[in-house]
Amino acid sequence: MKNILGAAIATLASALLAGMQPASAATPGAFAKGADISWITEMEDARRIMRNRDGKRQNLLTTLQEQGMDAVRLRVWVNPVDGYNNLRDTLVKARRVKAAGMRLMIDFHYSDDWADPAKQFKPVAWKDYSVDQLATAVADHTRSTLTALREAGITPEWVQVGNETTNGMLWPEGEASKNMKNYARFVTAGYDAVKQVFPQALVIVHVDNCHDGAQFRWNFDGLVENGGKFDIIGASSYPTTAKNISWQAATAACLNTMNDVTARYHKPVMLAEVGAPWDHPDGKAIIADLLAKVRAVNNGMGVGAFYWEPQAYDWKGYPMGAFDHQGKPTPMLDAFMEK
Repeated sequence: MKNILGAAIATLASALLAGMQPASAATPGAFAKGADISWITEMEDARRIMRNRDGKRQNLLTTLQEQGMDAVRLRVWVNPVDGYNNLRDTLVKARRVKAAGMRLMIDFHYSDDWADPAKQFKPVAWKDYSVDQLATAVADHTRSTLTALREAGITPEWVQVGNETTNGMLWPEGEASKNMKNYARFVTAGYDAVKQVFPQALVIVHVDNCHDGAQFRWNFDGLVENGGKFDIIGASSYPTTAKNISWQAATAACLNTMNDVTARYHKPVMLAEVGAPWDHPDGKAIIADLLAKVRAVNNGMGVGAFYWEPQAYDWKGYPMGAFDHQGKPTPMLDAFMEK
């Protein structure tokens, strides 16, 4: 009788534990489906409420898991004026990701503010640094940030060295069109620092406009020719913003780019950012098509896709979140539930 009771208790415990597992299993190395949610702490401080599809107030990560996501991307700034996206804020969010059992990408901007194709401004503290000092600062900042994560028991699966570095980083010294050698040096400084702390982490170099294959060849040819190191090619794709072509043509061109770069550099590719207007009539179709395009990359070399700030509703004028005005996911995110 005692053995029967014990077995019953064990069975019940197993069932309860099974029910507590995340809705989306986090399997390192599997095709990643995720989101950049770096605004979440700032939105919470502004009292933005997150809801699930039924309209019930719910933790954002739980909702994203219910929508088929298993990974989160977090940006890191050096010394932001408002304190968001610095190390302290990143640790707060990263601990939540770990507690939810989700995979993590860390995205270094190497700036105090946004770094993207239009601006790659050095942190104020680095503004008078020489090229040698900038390379050292990239390494030190990368290493110290990742060491803090490691000490907190958090292991990122991916680390992005620079954000949308289409024309390099840390301008003017690292402006790729003027000095590709310095750009490659800064990327390599970040790469080596990542590997010192997390040898198994995969390092991403990230360029925008996936539909522009020539841009990718120029950037990555330059990196390779100058000794730049990377493990994964990252791309952004916002198909409705592509100039003079339809979103369908943009996603088709993106697939061509992904097939080209994986064959040319023998590295996998990931859509590190995707998005579409939250109320676009083809929103779900656009995101579903992008996911399908990554999965269709030759030889299984497409390894994942991340929606950029899906929870950003009524927030700073950003129109490409994937939640409605009530803070609920739109059907657009259902694309991540599809296999």
